[in-house]
Amino acid sequence: MEEQTKTKWLHIRLSEQENLIIQGHFKASTCRKLSEYCRTKLLDRPIIKSYRDRSLDDFMTEMIALRFELNRIANNYNQSVKKLHTLSTITDFRTWLMAYDIEKNTLFNKMEEIRTIIQKFAERWLQ
Repeated sequence: MEEQTKTKWLHIRLSEQENLIIQGHFKASTCRKLSEYCRTKLLDRPIIKSYRDRSLDDFMTEMIALRFELNRIANNYNQSVKKLHTLSTITDFRTWLMAYDIEKNTLFNKMEEIRTIIQKFAERWLQ
C-alpha cells in the first residue's frame, strides 16, 4: 500500500501536563515520530507498546556513534598508508610517521572508549 503525501496540518494547544502525558505515551510506543503516534491514536488504529529493551537501544546508539568515529579514523589511516607508498624522501616519511602516531593514538583512545562503554552496559545488564 502506497503512503499518501501528508499535506494537511492539524494544530492543537496543550497544557504542560497534557503534553507530558502524550510524550510519555509516545515514548512507550514503537512509533518513531510524534506525528505518527498522534495520527495512529486519532484515527483509532492500534498502538504497539514498546517491547524492545531500552538499555539495548542506548547501547546501539552509542555503538553507532563510535562506529562512525572508527570509520573516520580508518579512512584517515588508509589515506596515510596510501601516501606512504608515494613518499620519495626521508623528510616526507618522518612527517607521515608523526601523522600516523596521532591517528594511532586517536584510534586507541576510541577503542578504550568502546571498551568502557561496553563494560558499563555489561555491569548495568548484570544487576
